[in-house]
Amino acid sequence: MAQIDYFFSVFSPWTYLAGDRLERIAAKHGAAISYRPLDVLALFDRTGGVRPAARHPSRMAYRNQELARWAQHLGMEMNVKPTIYPPNAAPGSYAVIAAQAEAAKGGGGDVGALVRAILRALWVEDRNIGEDEVLREKLAETGFDPNLVTTGLFTGAMAYERNLEEAVDRGVFGAPFYIVRETDQRFWGQDRLDFLDAHLGTL
Repeated sequence: MAQIDYFFSVFSPWTYLAGDRLERIAAKHGAAISYRPLDVLALFDRTGGVRPAARHPSRMAYRNQELARWAQHLGMEMNVKPTIYPPNAAPGSYAVIAAQAEAAKGGGGDVGALVRAILRALWVEDRNIGEDEVLREKLAETGFDPNLVTTGLFTGAMAYERNLEEAVDRGVFGAPFYIVRETDQRFWGQDRLDFLDAHLGTL
């Protein structure tokens, strides 16, 4: 079984636009997904990227046009200028990490659906995904104990830091970023998912 290590940010618009395509591709090829939420702003700092707030206005204007084009192309709702951006990504990331640990123990719930629900809360519902109330709601909606918001804090915080270090060590520089563990083939961006699909078909 192929293993896909999925590095992403819970507030990345490009991660939102990936929708459920990764999960569908993994199911098609019988691959497993390991969800690795990380601090994408710190990742930019470590790997030569530029935080959105520091980018030239022309780049940001183009980015907003491109996001709207992609959303239309994919048939996805999207508000390209949420009220709170960037939000505090740590609580949502911790929740995903805790939920994945529970799912691995057979606790039920859908980790991929949780990731998508958090992203949708930001990019469609225009909500503050740094708030516990929002995260509790999304955990419950996707089959998890909403109390993971608090009970998963310590484990989540440690794993969140490890994910960043691992990402830097393995050549990750943006989000979403997919690595097939067995071949070290790397795919950056939701627009590279077709290439990931094709690669898994060769294994």
